[in-house]
Amino acid sequence: MYDDKAKHPGSRLDASTRLGLFGLAAAVFAAVTTEMLPVGLLPQIGQSLGRSEADTGLLVGLYAAMVAVLSVPLAALTRRVPRKRLLMTAIGCYALSNLVCALAPDFTVLAAGRIVGGATHALFFAIAIGYGARLVPPTQTGRALALVSAGVSVGFVAGVPLATALGNAAGWRASFWALFVVLLVVLALLGKVLPDIPVTPEEAGARRPGSRGRLATVVSSNTVAFVGHFALYTYVSALLLAAGAPPIGVALGLFVFGAAGLIGVLVGGPWLDRSPRGSVLVILGLVAVGILAVALTYPVLGLVIVAGVIWNGAWGPVPSLYQVAAVRTRATSPEMAGAWINASSNVGIALGALLGGRALEAAGIQASAWVALALVVVAVLIVAVGRRAFPGRPAPASPAGVPPAEAPVAEVPSAAPPATESRVV
Repeated sequence: MYDDKAKHPGSRLDASTRLGLFGLAAAVFAAVTTEMLPVGLLPQIGQSLGRSEADTGLLVGLYAAMVAVLSVPLAALTRRVPRKRLLMTAIGCYALSNLVCALAPDFTVLAAGRIVGGATHALFFAIAIGYGARLVPPTQTGRALALVSAGVSVGFVAGVPLATALGNAAGWRASFWALFVVLLVVLALLGKVLPDIPVTPEEAGARRPGSRGRLATVVSSNTVAFVGHFALYTYVSALLLAAGAPPIGVALGLFVFGAAGLIGVLVGGPWLDRSPRGSVLVILGLVAVGILAVALTYPVLGLVIVAGVIWNGAWGPVPSLYQVAAVRTRATSPEMAGAWINASSNVGIALGALLGGRALEAAGIQASAWVALALVVVAVLIVAVGRRAFPGRPAPASPAGVPPAEAPVAEVPSAAPPATESRVV
């Protein structure tokens, strides 16, 4: 919740708001760990259930497909449901997904559990983005969403490695059991620290005129940026091995890159409110510089790692950049804006893996880096041209579009005008 003292970019978030945002970040951490858990345990799962690694790889692919296909429809269908009830239901479904996976007697049931998780993920991230945006005034949206998104980086830095280590030590089912327990704890935590956010009839049916094109521009740049990043990041293990890193060096490199991304989130977050357009251009520009450095320094391992730190450190706040930009277009509710970003990001991940893989097969890992660089540059150009979609300063809330802070029905006003059923691509 926010009051009049928090209407300026320099205002500090109050303790209750910070606690709510940390709770959302914890939920995001558990969600990302759930999504990526099978990656480090594919051989174990396959051997246990009598399936090849190619088959068990479908556990990741099915999950991503559900996210890409269902994000926008689920956000639209649930637009009138009170936000807290919906968020708690989503976290409960995450817990159910991990419970089904932990108990799965065969691959079919395990895949069903992952499908439940993917469908939940499609809805959860839209709600989390919207909730984070609604807890603060529009001038602090960037700071809030950067804090929530820090859960993603912590998931990659700590959650996935710890789950993998537990699976290797106690069996892959133990990792799913652990996440089930973590999600129950998160569910209890959020039940205590998050305020309820009702959705009024007006909020479910209006939007800012003339904003569809802005959201389309943001979504387009987000998609291209994700395609570019994952054209190389999908094969980062192959990159490090080809540069001469031992297997343990690959694990260390991934940890360092993840830590760099977390630092990038924490450093870049406040700038999303001070200079939205400038921060997008500078941060995406640094991503491009880092990828260029990877391409030019390969196969010198030490230099590749330094370049990778620049690239992944700059990439850390990128998801927040696009989430904030989408919310600030006011084309729809924060949840629908988050759904479009969630869906387009997963499309970008899939296409990036495909294009990067084709380049790798055709001309080696350096070719993947050049493809990644070209696509990130295109994303930068879209931002440069789309001045209205990426303004220099965050616009203040519209009195007609956002409920006043003192309204008794909704203590936490929307960071964007009321939602619409309209789908913007």
